Amino acid sequence: MKVLVTGADGFAGAWLVRALVAAKHQVVGTHRLGGSPSRILAAAECAAITWRPLELASSESVEAAVTGGWDAVVHLAAVSSGVEARRDPGLAWEVNAAGTARLAESLARRRVAGEGDPLLLLVSTAEVYGMGQGQPHVEADPLEPCSPYAASKVGAEIAARETGQRTGLRVIVARPFPHTGPGQDHRFVVPALAGRIRMAKRIGAPAIKTGSLEPVRDFLDVRDITTAYLALLEQGVSGEAYNIASGIGIALRSMVERLEALLGWPVITEHEPGLARRADILHLVGDAGKLRATTGWSPRISLDQTLQDLLDAQTD
Repeated sequence: MKVLVTGADGFAGAWLVRALVAAKHQVVGTHRLGGSPSRILAAAECAAITWRPLELASSESVEAAVTGGWDAVVHLAAVSSGVEARRDPGLAWEVNAAGTARLAESLARRRVAGEGDPLLLLVSTAEVYGMGQGQPHVEADPLEPCSPYAASKVGAEIAARETGQRTGLRVIVARPFPHTGPGQDHRFVVPALAGRIRMAKRIGAPAIKTGSLEPVRDFLDVRDITTAYLALLEQGVSGEAYNIASGIGIALRSMVERLEALLGWPVITEHEPGLARRADILHLVGDAGKLRATTGWSPRISLDQTLQDLLDAQTD
């Protein structure tokens, strides 16, 4: 396949293009204007990918980036940090929702012009479900976002679906639940906790600062997320949304305990209000039965292996 991956310079994007190249697909990846290819990829891996700049707030940039006859487009580029989205909700909407509308419309125009019939795999987020009721979310649950980031992703879903319904563009929505792994940066909770415990061990500190450790999350390995994206490209049904989840919830407090064990350094956790998220989702666990029934996908990498690989990458 000839595949365009937006946001290939990001965390999940890097792991996806690595898998696509390994499977012998022709890959074009985008990076931020003025940015560079992924720091996660080795030089030889970057060289196997054709790179293009992309700014989703610019129609001209979107048009230039999507030029070509694609078999599939995986749309990962986004304001992906909840902190950044809260800092500037308008930017999150401009990039995530309006940017997706521009991308989908550009692909639809090329389809109408006979320049291929690409499948658009829109990567959304499980946070679109909002607070929930303590049960694993299914795709039919109402979308009730409770953060600027999640709301902008609902906007992206609506934009892509509307374009598909109006123009015939094939659209699949993926809703990944929280994921981590080697290369994820400290803006996200698991590498942040790992980094604090590692630093505490290095300096002999008995305690670390944390936000709330009560929320329960359905954590996956980014490499399992990647295999789900590949499965959806091959077997997903246009017009459908799919959860990518393990169905297993783990409290952040338990995540700290696992990291302590792997690093060999017990710590006292001290609540820091400045690290807490307002309106944090207390229970975010998913049911991936629909994805499993459609593609046969299931997660393969254990959480302890994911954490060990993340720690090893931080050491490097």
